[in-house]
Amino acid sequence: MEVSQEIASDWWEVEALYDLCFAPGREALSSYRLRDGVSPVAELCMTARDPDHILAGAIRYWPIKVADKTALLLGPIAIHPTRQGEGLGGLLMQESLQKAKDLGWARVLLVGDAPYYGRFGFKRLTGVAMPPPTNPERILGRGAWDGISGTVRAFA
Repeated sequence: MEVSQEIASDWWEVEALYDLCFAPGREALSSYRLRDGVSPVAELCMTARDPDHILAGAIRYWPIKVADKTALLLGPIAIHPTRQGEGLGGLLMQESLQKAKDLGWARVLLVGDAPYYGRFGFKRLTGVAMPPPTNPERILGRGAWDGISGTVRAFA
């Protein structure tokens, strides 16, 4: 599997993968309001392709604000249904999180299942709220979150 930075020509293929992997109306989620009009962090958006150059997975990150601190919003991450169970999600998570750390990002937030994302160092954040409707139990963070509380806002 070749993992590389997403490039402009990947955009629509990645969007098609997200459409395939997520329910219709995914863009109505509150996390998408945080992305409106904001560019993703290009250095952290990655694709995984097989030897035939077929897209198998993708991950994106977006800058956000909580209180007066910047952070990354991880997501979406998706693996093509025919490639699930091969460890590609873990590969994309590990590579992108290491790169985020190398680039100096201190905090990463996502909305997801704690049992799955806990193996990558994510824990439930208390005191941090996503715009509704988001289940507070699914707001997870990794990194320097001590003492930070407030509602997640779009990066401006």
